[in-house]
Amino acid sequence: MTRDRLRLSPLHRLWRLLPARQRREAFAWLSAQVAPRPDADPPVQAGLAVGGEVSRASGLGEGARLMLRGAEELGLPTWALDVGTPVRHGGAQIAFQQGPPPPAGVPLVLHVNPPVLPLALIRLGRRLVRGRRIVGYWAWELPVAPPGWRIGTRFVHEIWVPSSFTAAAMEPLMPGRVRVVRPPLALAPPTPAPIGRDGFGLPAEAVVVLVVFNLASSFVRKNPLGAIEAFRAAFGNRPDRILVLKVTNADHFKDDFTRLQQAVADAPNIRIESRLMPPDTLAALMRAADIVLTLHRSEGLGLVPAEAMLLGRAVVSTGWSGNLDFMDETAAALVPARLIPPVDPRGVLVAKGAVWADPDLGVAAAHLRRLADDPIARAEIAAAGERLARSRFGSETLLAALRGLGAAPAADPLG
Repeated sequence: MTRDRLRLSPLHRLWRLLPARQRREAFAWLSAQVAPRPDADPPVQAGLAVGGEVSRASGLGEGARLMLRGAEELGLPTWALDVGTPVRHGGAQIAFQQGPPPPAGVPLVLHVNPPVLPLALIRLGRRLVRGRRIVGYWAWELPVAPPGWRIGTRFVHEIWVPSSFTAAAMEPLMPGRVRVVRPPLALAPPTPAPIGRDGFGLPAEAVVVLVVFNLASSFVRKNPLGAIEAFRAAFGNRPDRILVLKVTNADHFKDDFTRLQQAVADAPNIRIESRLMPPDTLAALMRAADIVLTLHRSEGLGLVPAEAMLLGRAVVSTGWSGNLDFMDETAAALVPARLIPPVDPRGVLVAKGAVWADPDLGVAAAHLRRLADDPIARAEIAAAGERLARSRFGSETLLAALRGLGAAPAADPLG
């Protein structure tokens, strides 16, 4: 060990003694002191650069990739910049090759939340930041933004968000400069691999309920224990009713995964699937299900139920937060909820005055029974959900936002 490392190690130990939230806030403040700031009113030329976790299998990464695909479908030149949060917990990677930097004047949308936005700008460098319009695409799952997020407003000209729910939380940070830009999922909907139920070991005649969640996205917020309880209340141990829990990052959140395993240890009709799946395999698993269930406590948008609806699956969902931008009572089985103060053991989802949902598990169980026992009702709600999702996840909000920047043609490129 070198003398420099010996000298630094006590400071590092002192740093680790601080609570995680204080470390995050201190790191954001320190990086903000040296990060390059954008010019006040730079010129704009056609095209779009998108930065973020482009090579990471995460919600923010998927949002960046969807925006790139949407801009390409609109006929715009695009540039991808892999400058998001450094991968933690050995997160899954997606093949990515960094191309040349975008020319001056091309606006840059950063799918990077405010606490790490200054670090992303430092990684980009002053030469790439100056002379272009910078947009922060921010995802948040509570109705109130954390005070520490205000630091990000120094570095962006405007904010884009995936839903009206998130827009309401961000509006106080930059009044009049917050725009809803939904991911253009319908331009490139999920494409399932040619894998049927037998490929996943699922009985052909059973009704299959699927829950998909990433343990990195907050175990308590995704509320898989609530989904398990509702399923068991609806069906008990019936062998012709199967619950599949598709879990990502199980290896990196072992305590949460152990809780999940313990919750289903005595349930022969509940299966946990923790293998890493490419997007087309996950889409095939979703297509193999009859019902996709999400009893989340809050969502900034809800990509999983959105993709399920586009695949023509019936969805049972908490009736609160960002998913209501693409759900109503005709297109999904909505579960009412009372609003309670959030409790996040990881200390991330914290904001004074915030609330999140406590879904009614009895109603959720009733929805599951009804849709499982009535194939016609299940097909009707699935068809309505697909129609509504296709209408909400087109190119309109992205095209309007690009026109607002002056980065897209006035005529509709899709006709």
